[in-house]
Amino acid sequence: MVDITNQKSRTSGKRPDLRAEVVEILGVPITLTNYGQVLDWIDDAIAVGHRGYICVAPVHLVMLVQDDEELAIAVNGADFVVPDGQPLVWSASALGGKGASRVYGPDLMIETCRRASETGAPIYLFGGRDTAALALLQTTLGERFPGLNIVGAEAVPFRPATAEEEASSIERINASGAEIVWVGTGQPRQELWMARMRSRLDASVLVGVGAAFDFHAGLIPQAPTVMQEAGLEWLFRLIQEPRRLWRRYLIYNPRFISQFMRQLRARN
Repeated sequence: MVDITNQKSRTSGKRPDLRAEVVEILGVPITLTNYGQVLDWIDDAIAVGHRGYICVAPVHLVMLVQDDEELAIAVNGADFVVPDGQPLVWSASALGGKGASRVYGPDLMIETCRRASETGAPIYLFGGRDTAALALLQTTLGERFPGLNIVGAEAVPFRPATAEEEASSIERINASGAEIVWVGTGQPRQELWMARMRSRLDASVLVGVGAAFDFHAGLIPQAPTVMQEAGLEWLFRLIQEPRRLWRRYLIYNPRFISQFMRQLRARN
């Protein structure tokens, strides 16, 4: 592991090498990696002063990319995209990917916070449903990881931010000295924000983790592990929030299966 406690020493800005296989699923480059490799990459990025961002992709994001050119550019501009959903892991394996494993956004956030509590890497929380929910998340993370250095947190409105609001957010994040910014504004908003703001932020790593903020604040229950491993997390979440999520799962999931089967048949 790279020692990142003295951030003043970083100089090069060279992009760290993840050394992982990439499989393209419906035009989205999915990196076949694991939590340990991603955590090491984040440490390396901070140590050398690289500035990048990571996309965490479920089926929903892959399908949104099919209909949105700006989003496709944003996702493809990430340093890498990890498979958040078990169906993408299975799809990567079907396309010949070796050793594909899930890198679940909420778990990635927890493991990175655990690592950051040991290395001293400062983190910033950007997003969440409101100020109260964000305060609850800060308390929860602080209690779970006493050494975690949370240098700032900001809840943002659901409407598009004005230019002045974006400039204020950038100023606050940069002034905080954060090296890792967790972006929890939901897909595709968080991916578009990371791509658009990347050049204006001093932090080394931005990571979009969607509902992880609500999960870890205890506001929304997570699917049982057995359902996650069976690729049924979507069903659990649909039951929990049917009015908000029905379109995501009942329209995009069948579309994904259809389009992926065409990709698989074309490959063979």
